[in-house]
Amino acid sequence: MTALMTKLAFDDAAARWRERPKPMDQSRVADLIAVLEPHPRGLRRWSVMRAMRARAEKANRDISPKFEDDVERVFRRFCEGDNVRAGITNASEEFFFRPKETAGEVWAVRKERARAWLESPAAF
Repeated sequence: MTALMTKLAFDDAAARWRERPKPMDQSRVADLIAVLEPHPRGLRRWSVMRAMRARAEKANRDISPKFEDDVERVFRRFCEGDNVRAGITNASEEFFFRPKETAGEVWAVRKERARAWLESPAAF
């Protein structure tokens, strides 16, 4: 196997690994959906983080120092039109969005898409 073939095989495997949600990401996606669903117009990022912390504490989950970074990364991975989604082309996995008619950092969820993702066997 040449060096180029090895590099291409490695790059392909690394891309597949990055696209696959990790177990903690999946629980954060489910929590984000649960937090945003009751708010059709969305919530400010600060309120989302406060609610996510409360859910984690109530479930006795550890809250890492990078908790907010992890939550934002998961939001951006499944967010419509976000440039962080590089390499992910499945539109059915774009169920978070930022409402355009609001000022500031507001996050919202498309309930139908989110419910379909949660009910799919690939979600968990």
